[in-house]
Amino acid sequence: MKFRFKATHIVLAMLCAMYFITYVDRVNIGTAASEIQKELDLTNTQLGLIFSAFAYPYLLFQIIGGWVGDHFGPRKTLFWCGMIWAAATIMTGFVAGIVSLFVARVALGFGEGATFPTATRAMQYWTPSDKRGFAQGLTHAFARLGNAATPPLIALLITWVTWRGSFVALGFVSLVWGIAWAWYFRNEPREHAGMTEAELASLPPRPTGPRPPVPWSPLLRRMWPVTLTYFGYGWSLWLYLNWLPLFFKNNFGLNIKNSALFASGVFFAGVVGDSMGGILSDHILKRTGSIRFARLSVIVAGFAGALASLLPILFIHGITVVALCLSAGFFFAELVIGPIWSIPMDIAPKYSGTASGIMNTGSALAAIVSQLVAGFVIDATGNWYLPFLMSMGLLTLGGFSAFMMHPEQPFDEIVVGVPGGKTVAAE
Repeated sequence: MKFRFKATHIVLAMLCAMYFITYVDRVNIGTAASEIQKELDLTNTQLGLIFSAFAYPYLLFQIIGGWVGDHFGPRKTLFWCGMIWAAATIMTGFVAGIVSLFVARVALGFGEGATFPTATRAMQYWTPSDKRGFAQGLTHAFARLGNAATPPLIALLITWVTWRGSFVALGFVSLVWGIAWAWYFRNEPREHAGMTEAELASLPPRPTGPRPPVPWSPLLRRMWPVTLTYFGYGWSLWLYLNWLPLFFKNNFGLNIKNSALFASGVFFAGVVGDSMGGILSDHILKRTGSIRFARLSVIVAGFAGALASLLPILFIHGITVVALCLSAGFFFAELVIGPIWSIPMDIAPKYSGTASGIMNTGSALAAIVSQLVAGFVIDATGNWYLPFLMSMGLLTLGGFSAFMMHPEQPFDEIVVGVPGGKTVAAE
């Protein structure tokens, strides 16, 4: 019997590659930061501003980008996103100062802003309903794999082609992905030449008829608890992504290669957490039939475990213990990803791109505030532990706000008898 890759598996693999590449391109600056800081003469506060630059358009384009993905489809949206973030990454290699570096990072955020909501839109119709947690967990595991691979990769590229050359090389990889995506993917699975009837039968049905307008107000009311919960997670995430290599380098006096290896070890724990969180959530759903319990049990356990893991660094400052605590904290925090990214698909399947974009504004806002606060606090106190200790409060917020989420209540529309057959959202 001749073996063949299923079209659904290839699409999932391409999305995994996208998550990997986008995270390499957004966190590479964390490893290169010490070289950039030295060459451009930046303070930690200025560096925090540069770290946050990515998040301003990223925040803006979460909801807009989710709508674009819903309206124009994932094929075109992700292709053009790929072209923009690739150009921005290449541009970073040619910056002359803080202003041009800020602009390049803003452009990167513009290009990547719509990627995750649009990828969720692609998964909506290319993934069986009972595999959503697994698909979200796996794709985000590749994002964390990108986190883990980036520090040693960038450290190696810096020794070969300088930090500027490393950005140019990575930008060309992004260009290749965008072209491959536009060539292979189709918005409608049935239109794909490699799709079989058996695969189509396993996928959720595609809504028929014209797409109704997005009911913004009711959708925002349903999604704001999810957004708040994701803000609590995002604060710690962005602190890890951008400041961890510098934390090991400056707090323990390591060189760039050794600090990159320690950071990479912490990020690998997140790869495991991402995969396990999605698998656990899907397993609990199959065993209990309760969407709310399947999502919330893993999410709350993740927040609680992350908080408990960071507590020892209040008292013990040896590099081995600190690295293990940070690794455990990142592992538990990443358990949250699979189930929470499934919730927009659970709540609003017809608007999954827009709903996931609303949710991801929480992380995007955290990416701005946490970076500015971290840089200022480090410059003001000289204490590299304080930003991580502050994240404990946000983990607590995320754990408690999770109980306000209701993924078990699908968001539907009903047509009521009013002039013009107006569509009104019902919860």
